[in-house]
Amino acid sequence: MAIRVALHHRTSYTYDRPVRLGPQTVRLRPAPHCRTPVLSYSLKVEPADHFCNWQQDPQGNYQARLVFPEKTDRLVVDVDLVADMTVINPFDFFLTEAAEHVPFAYDDSLSVELAPYLRTVETGPLFKDFVASIDHAPEKKQRTIDFLVGINARLEQLIDYTIRMEPGIQKPEYTLEKRLGSCRDSAWLMCQVLRHLGYASRFASGYLIQLVADEKPLDGPAGPEADFTDLHAWTEVYLPGAGWVGLDPTSGLFCGEGHIPLACTPDPSSASPIEGGVDESEVEFDFEMKLTRVYEDPRVTKPYTDSQWDRITALGHAVDKRLDADDVRLTMGGEPTFVSIDDMEGEEWNNAAVGPDKYRLSDQLLKRLRDRYAEGGGLLHYGQGKWYPGESLPRWAMACFWRKDGEPIWINPDLVADTAVDYGYDQETARVFSTKLAHTLGVTAQFVQPTFEDVAHYLVKEQRLPVDIDPKDPRIKDPEERANLAAVFNRGLNEPVGFVLPIRRQWWQSDAAARVRKGWVSGPWQTRTGHVFLIPGDSPVGLRLPIDSLPYLPESYYRPHTVDPLMDRDPLPEHPQRDQYFIPGEREAIRLRGISGQVRVDPAELRDPDGVDDTPHPVRTALAVEPRGGKLFVFMPPCDRLEDYLDLITAVEITAQDLGTPVVVEGYLPPFDPRINVLKVTPDPGVIEVNVHPAKNWDELADITTGIYE
Repeated sequence: MAIRVALHHRTSYTYDRPVRLGPQTVRLRPAPHCRTPVLSYSLKVEPADHFCNWQQDPQGNYQARLVFPEKTDRLVVDVDLVADMTVINPFDFFLTEAAEHVPFAYDDSLSVELAPYLRTVETGPLFKDFVASIDHAPEKKQRTIDFLVGINARLEQLIDYTIRMEPGIQKPEYTLEKRLGSCRDSAWLMCQVLRHLGYASRFASGYLIQLVADEKPLDGPAGPEADFTDLHAWTEVYLPGAGWVGLDPTSGLFCGEGHIPLACTPDPSSASPIEGGVDESEVEFDFEMKLTRVYEDPRVTKPYTDSQWDRITALGHAVDKRLDADDVRLTMGGEPTFVSIDDMEGEEWNNAAVGPDKYRLSDQLLKRLRDRYAEGGGLLHYGQGKWYPGESLPRWAMACFWRKDGEPIWINPDLVADTAVDYGYDQETARVFSTKLAHTLGVTAQFVQPTFEDVAHYLVKEQRLPVDIDPKDPRIKDPEERANLAAVFNRGLNEPVGFVLPIRRQWWQSDAAARVRKGWVSGPWQTRTGHVFLIPGDSPVGLRLPIDSLPYLPESYYRPHTVDPLMDRDPLPEHPQRDQYFIPGEREAIRLRGISGQVRVDPAELRDPDGVDDTPHPVRTALAVEPRGGKLFVFMPPCDRLEDYLDLITAVEITAQDLGTPVVVEGYLPPFDPRINVLKVTPDPGVIEVNVHPAKNWDELADITTGIYE
């Protein structure tokens, strides 16, 4: 996505009488090593009666030698060029292994070639103190790039910029004393600092182009208020493996596409834009610089004007009409990504996929997206995502589900636990919640079972540790294993990890139209040990259930009943909305439409077993409730039908409301169903990725795209 600019530079000298001009040297043509693409260039000189010879100086810079045979009362030099302002990464280079850290030395042959760029000038005490204060000792093992960034930024902060019309260059000592200088003064100071440290550097004169940003940054300098160009000066340092690399001590930045070098030389005197002799006379000097954008590709960083957007919208509607006329059913999604504005250097915002701040910000983003798109009551689900080779654990994935018909799935957002808060919930909280949930679902609570870590496995693990190392000892090498062992032994092997409620409703038992919760069955989970021992690991309880230890059942009995994704579906039932009644003095006595009728919860009722149901129900799926980090997590079981999943979710919310216990929903996702929408927030290396729900027409796509960036 290119921006092309036309640069016009006029320099004029008007004399008070006809004068004889000596040979003039003009250094106003982009140098051969210029990285900014220059699409066209012209040099026009008045008087027209002159000879022009293009040459290259000893450093390879282009220069025009002009000879004027006749006297003249004016000299005008016009430069016009068109540059393609394609973004250039100033750090896009490699260094040789020997030059990756400072200090480094050039080899003998290179030192001979770079001798003019290593020549130093006489300096004073301020300069010597400044150089001595720069720490680049070998034992520090400082990366060369970091070292140069530091010096460049330090000079930018130390030397205030001023426009200085006097000819010549200030001595480095004087610039340090005044802490004030033009761009050429700072560039020459940088050259001498680098040379005194043993690094070859050269003075660069050229054009600086700065364009107004499409959007003002949220923090940091806003940049120019208008497109701008001027003659400028900076420094280039020679790095083995990379060649000449530009540093701009005036701005503290490395040089990019906006720096167009014209002449790069060992000394500033040989980089003057125009140089030559003239008869003695009075002269009036003038110059003009102008920058014009001549071409711009459409780009996402530049907002559309109202007229442009109206034309785009009209085209979108026209495309929709043609698709509808031909019965083409097209959907479009998207995967926009976001980064942190507060921590751009953090590992998780550069190359790591996961991290603590990324999880926290993703949770905040998910809730904002829920409020934007699922106004009717969306379900937030916190589960596991993709597992890539080389990563020890699957990545997390957050999702928001909502019904397309506007009916709510989860009504009260206050019953969604804040993942950053420790509520102090423990195993007793999980037991009470599991028992109450069984009552809500209309099944006996006698089959709610505690789950335990595999005692034999962890005793063996403990016995294999060195005699002087505790299972919680930080000397255990693997941090994940150390955290897992510490969590297990802190809790105690005899304490339950969580609770499971075996639950199932076969597809033929569902009655969506009845709007009542019926047909749910539970059953015992019988194991040889009489206890539910989890598969070792640190995943949620629901992913570590010992299904293989349960009594044998033919696969045909529990094979999922899949639904044809293309078949027509009946409308989903309305959410079972009921108004609560009031219990005076109770903190939960809040009138809230859409949650179950408020009831007192008798703790004794939740501790005493229900009437025993000895009927063996062969149930393979289970809902798990687990306290983790002071929060209560509800692990959803797999469901064949969306109606069943929504019924379970409603029961979970009713239970959370009755007990005043916010929860985090995890586990299996709702089965695919075209009657609900879903968007996901997931981690990727360096970014947060949002997988938006598909749009079926232009208006939906525009609403999703604009809303995601609000």
